[in-house]
Amino acid sequence: MGEETMNEVFEAVCDMADDAAYAQQTLAGASTERKNAVLLDVADALVGNAEAIGEANASDMRDAAASGMSEGLLDRLRFDAGRVAATAQGVRNVASLPDPVGEMVRGRNLPNGMRLNQVRVPIGVIGMIYEARPNVTVDVASLCLKSGNAVLLRGGHAARRTNEATLRVIGEVLADHGFGPSLVASVDRFGRDGALAMMEARGHVDLLVPRGGAGLIRAVVENSKVPVIETGAGNVHIYVDETADLDKALPVIINAKTQRVGVCNAAEKLLVNGAVAEDFLPVVANALTEHGVRIHADEAALTIIANAGIDGLDILPATEEDWSTEYLDYEMGIKVVDTMGEAIEHINTYSTGHTEAILSEDYSRIEEFTRRIDSAVVMVNASTRFTDGGMFGLGAELGISTQKMHARGPMGLEELTTTKWIGYGTGQVRP
Repeated sequence: MGEETMNEVFEAVCDMADDAAYAQQTLAGASTERKNAVLLDVADALVGNAEAIGEANASDMRDAAASGMSEGLLDRLRFDAGRVAATAQGVRNVASLPDPVGEMVRGRNLPNGMRLNQVRVPIGVIGMIYEARPNVTVDVASLCLKSGNAVLLRGGHAARRTNEATLRVIGEVLADHGFGPSLVASVDRFGRDGALAMMEARGHVDLLVPRGGAGLIRAVVENSKVPVIETGAGNVHIYVDETADLDKALPVIINAKTQRVGVCNAAEKLLVNGAVAEDFLPVVANALTEHGVRIHADEAALTIIANAGIDGLDILPATEEDWSTEYLDYEMGIKVVDTMGEAIEHINTYSTGHTEAILSEDYSRIEEFTRRIDSAVVMVNASTRFTDGGMFGLGAELGISTQKMHARGPMGLEELTTTKWIGYGTGQVRP
């Protein structure tokens, strides 16, 4: 686009944000009961329109497959009737949660008789930039509505038809309840320039949240003039300790890697302590291959697996690039480590700070691992796939924050609020 056209897009997006801010004032003052009624009707309407949404998604899926989208990303794009129903249940779950707006965080009485309360309030207008994840459209809308925020969405070209169908349903419910459709709106018609305009719209958009691949997140963080909460790519590790229960470890690893490969909490790397590697690696390599996973193994792991003489393994030597790669596909890096300290050092070097797991039966080693690992979530003897707002009881999630500000890990309702101080006096003046 030329400069003039880009300016027009910027002005249009700012106007949308201002309309959203105006509508948000009404939402911010709405009762919990009114907001919950909207959410429950949204859930029912999504289920009632699941067929139409599914047809729109089927068209998006066909185009994406024809363009060569990977199997893992196609799975993330899929929004069929079953997933619509599951997402609608997530909306109901959000409706059932306590409303954070107005909650008192802390309070105190001053010596002069004044009362100070710090309370939760909505942030305002949230901008969300994400890729090929139709469920995010619903999750973000439900969380923002419950927490009193408006939201502008940039959902990407691949999911365009699906998002249009979904937002049409949400908009009709908002209108039925007396709210303007500007509360949940999309800038997708402007393409990538819509996303760029959101990044520039400081003073119109209050907070920007990117959710997608490392390239998208990096572009938003580096170029946005609007404050950003960074959601991270998931170069997720599992460490198998020398004290691990190997029978318990195997299904955890397989679940973490293969239950859904195109999501950020899927395991990408497996570190195995050398004390158990000779017995365990051939078993896990065979199981991963049976699930269609290509293995990228370091020299030690490659030697151990090769010596086991298992036929039909899909295995390659690992490169330095592998250790920092988020595959989002049926691929996994495997490394043998001599000590837990080596595993921790490797993880803290290459991790994106999302989720790591330890499989161990030694309490002191577990405590050391959880203390020293510098990631948003650490799992102990459990699949990394549990790092999810729904699984954490948040109803849904805006994303998984990997930064170290007020929001870290799955972001739910509380993370979509800020606070204000209210001072109650009886005529006090400062001496």
